[in-house]
Amino acid sequence: MNPYRSQPPKAFWRSVSGVHFADMTDVPAPLDIRPTDRIATAGSCFAQHIGRNLRERGAGRYMDLEPAPSHLSRADAMEHGFGIYSCRYGNLYTVRQLRQLAQECLGEFEPREVVWESRGRFFDAMRPSVDPVGHADAETVLTLRKLHLAKVREMLETLDLFVFTLGLTEGWVTTDDHTVFASCPGTVAGTFDAAKYRFANFRHGQIVEDFETFYRLLKRINPSARILLTVSPVSLQATASDKHVLVANTYSKATLRAVAGDLADTLPDVMYFPSYELVTNHANRGSFYDPDMRNVNHFGVRHVMDHFFRALPFATDGSVKGDEDNAVICDEERLANEQAA
Repeated sequence: MNPYRSQPPKAFWRSVSGVHFADMTDVPAPLDIRPTDRIATAGSCFAQHIGRNLRERGAGRYMDLEPAPSHLSRADAMEHGFGIYSCRYGNLYTVRQLRQLAQECLGEFEPREVVWESRGRFFDAMRPSVDPVGHADAETVLTLRKLHLAKVREMLETLDLFVFTLGLTEGWVTTDDHTVFASCPGTVAGTFDAAKYRFANFRHGQIVEDFETFYRLLKRINPSARILLTVSPVSLQATASDKHVLVANTYSKATLRAVAGDLADTLPDVMYFPSYELVTNHANRGSFYDPDMRNVNHFGVRHVMDHFFRALPFATDGSVKGDEDNAVICDEERLANEQAA
């Protein structure tokens, strides 16, 4: 006898190589999610699929604290940052963004650079894509940000479950107060200045520290809050490092996966859901990606969400939508057009 003799079938690679990927039904651990939970979502682009399916299938009570005006179509609402996440913060690609957003809405951090100007229009530097045409003056941006931060604080204080998708290790920060942005200045908005901004590729220890800081802030104002972490299977569009994008992407995803696993294993009320593994494992033979081999197609989204809902301890109404239109708002897509001719 040895310890492996008592392991269940899922502990052996035959549970991957010996079955069709659609028959691997026990990959996620059961999820501690309740039908009465107020669920909020945030993170990188892939998190938009999770939020949409949670909302449409009715798993818990999905939170939308900054809903779209009734006159906007779904496409227009998404383009202006409505209905993408539980608040209108746009994509939070890095844990440092999440940490600073929580600190800012609690009055513990005040970025020095809040407004970017481009071609006579003004944008919120922390979420430039939510207002694609900008505003006529900086005062409007500041007023809207104040209202937004109040909603973020309300979300953190009242949620039961926070679903966060880790997307990137790379980001751009100011050289003075180390404010981190969702996009490089000069891409979505703003103007790049090498004296003001520097590239950051966050390491494992830095990301863990950022998340633990966020975790303590959340628990302080909402002691019963729980967190579900996922890692985005969407690859980097481009890297600002000196590495090939394939190498940079592997580092980023490996680091984020290690961070998520360590946090779920060590922090109370933190869970992990393996959306990354469900899409990227080679048993799928790349079938869950679009032809660009970067974005997840609607079959992949459906596969992930099928596993997600099976891991719940209760039944939900309807069927997994699968996002046949596959529509997401992704700031990182802008980088595809930045390559020099």
